[in-house]
Order: sequence, then structure tokens, then C-alpha cells
Amino acid sequence: MFNKLKQLLHKKEVGIRNDRTIFAVMLIGGTAALIAAFTLTIEKFHLYEDPNAILSCSINIVLNCTQVMQTWQSSVFGFPNMVIGLMAYAVVVTVALAGLAGVKFPRWWLITANIGFFLGLMFSYWLFFQSMYVIEVLCPWCLIVTTSTTLIFSSMLHYNLKHNIFGFKKKLDASIQKFLEGGYHQMVVLSWIALMVALVFLKFGEGLFA
Repeated sequence: MFNKLKQLLHKKEVGIRNDRTIFAVMLIGGTAALIAAFTLTIEKFHLYEDPNAILSCSINIVLNCTQVMQTWQSSVFGFPNMVIGLMAYAVVVTVALAGLAGVKFPRWWLITANIGFFLGLMFSYWLFFQSMYVIEVLCPWCLIVTTSTTLIFSSMLHYNLKHNIFGFKKKLDASIQKFLEGGYHQMVVLSWIALMVALVFLKFGEGLFA
């Protein structure tokens, strides 16, 4: 009886540590993206004041946020995209801090957040591929945002899968838990990021360092 109780408490403690790790990753991603969005906002104001300004994130022909900011893709909804980032990533940071503090979110909220984070991820990657294959110029801060958004979404998804927030049936949930416990989810995320880095190098090659 005592051993069973001890194992139960140990399992609960491990679960809490894992949840904190998940929200810590979300906090790191949200903070990095928020800093990037804030910096891009400041740079945008500089560009408004002087259209010929050379911004700090304009490193060379390939890594040049000045050129990216002057395209229609930088203001998809009629205002600078970084304004969305300032609001969205502030929410992400708040959620991560609440999660680290042990707040228990309702199921409907977690599902809604997962959908919202997914839409943010899709928008981020749409901008990424537009920048790489249409504009053919990269914004360094935007690359940080894309990577951070990937971490944010994957951490939210990991939490929801771990706690079966989507309500999968027992057999499917067991397979998902085995997948998560084996560290395969992290491997998928890291492999995806590595693939994106490889695509950038394949596209621009030595131009990144020119």
C-alpha cells in the first residue's frame, strides 16, 4: 500500500516537472518572439521616418529586413504584421507564466488556444515561404519569430496530447503517450527545424554570409 502511494506521488511529481518544462519552452519561445516583434516595430518606425534608412537587421543582400518590410506581405491585413506579434506573443508569455505557476486551464480554453497557436504557426510559415521563394530576401528577426512560433505550437500541442485534452479513445491515447514518452515528439520538432534550416541554405547558400 505504501509503495503504491509512493509510486503515485512520484508519478505525479514527474508529471508536474514535465508540465513545467513544457511551459518553460513556451515561455522561451514567446519571449524571443515578443522581443523580435518589438524590435521589428521600432525598425518599422525608423523606416517610416526615413524610407532610405539602413536598419540594424539589414546585414547583406539576402538578410535584409528593410527590403522585406517594404513588401505587401509585411502588412497583410492593412497594418504591419509585427503589431499582431506584439499582441499575440504577449498572450503566449502570459499563458506560459500561468502554466508555470500551476494554473489549471479549462479544456475548452486549451483546445481554443491550440487552434489559435496553429493558425499563428500557419501564418508564420506562409510569411517564411513568401520571404524565401517570392521576395527572395530573409528578415533575421522574422526567422526568430518563425522558429519561436514552432516551439510555441509544439509545446501547446505536447501538453494537450499528454493530458488527452482532445479526448482520444483509450487505445489511441495509449499509443500517443508511448510516442510522447519516447521523446519522438521532440525529435519531430527538431527534425522539422533542421529541415527549414537546410532549405534556407539550399536556397541562398553562400549568399547568407556575403
